[in-house]
Amino acid sequence: MKKIEAIIKPFKLEEVKESLTDIGVDGLTVTEVKGFGRQKGHTEIYRGSEYTVDFVPKLKVEVVVADDLCETAVEQILKHAQTGKIGDGKIFIHKLGEAIRIRTGEKGDKAL
Repeated sequence: MKKIEAIIKPFKLEEVKESLTDIGVDGLTVTEVKGFGRQKGHTEIYRGSEYTVDFVPKLKVEVVVADDLCETAVEQILKHAQTGKIGDGKIFIHKLGEAIRIRTGEKGDKAL
């Protein structure tokens, strides 16, 4: 099993969610996050005053998939989250030791 964490632009969520659902991903978790990478934030003008936005709002999408679905899931995230502009985000992949469904006690891939 692998856990995929993708930091994406908020307006790309629906596309990413639909593409993952289409390939058989049963569930995902989305968290609103703020951060910066190479872009180091940006400058905006509000009511005539200039100010710096250090932390850019993003979404963190987390999915846990069987090993054989991982590559396909990552390809779908790349395809549907990419705009080609700075700040598109990152994908992190972690190997998981175990997953347990609380309701039934099922373990491993059955818990997904």
